[in-house]
Amino acid sequence: MLMYLKKLKLEVKSLKSKFKIKGLDCANCASELERVIQKIEGIKSINISFITEKMELEYDDVRKQEIIKDVKKLIKKEEPDVTIEEI
Repeated sequence: MLMYLKKLKLEVKSLKSKFKIKGLDCANCASELERVIQKIEGIKSINISFITEKMELEYDDVRKQEIIKDVKKLIKKEEPDVTIEEI
């Protein structure tokens, strides 16, 4: 659907959400999660701070619930002991 809207040259609004992320073992783990999450369609930017245990996402408004669900699923797959909670 996102590609369809872009083809029609309709502007897709972006949203930002912040999450508390607990259970990461190191900064490299945070970096790896950023890399794989960035590949999800609709993600515009992601920043995970290992030190503050926070994750900031910017994503397309059109698929908000689906994107957040995909992010949570991917985190659980990559880092099973990590939990996230929207703040």
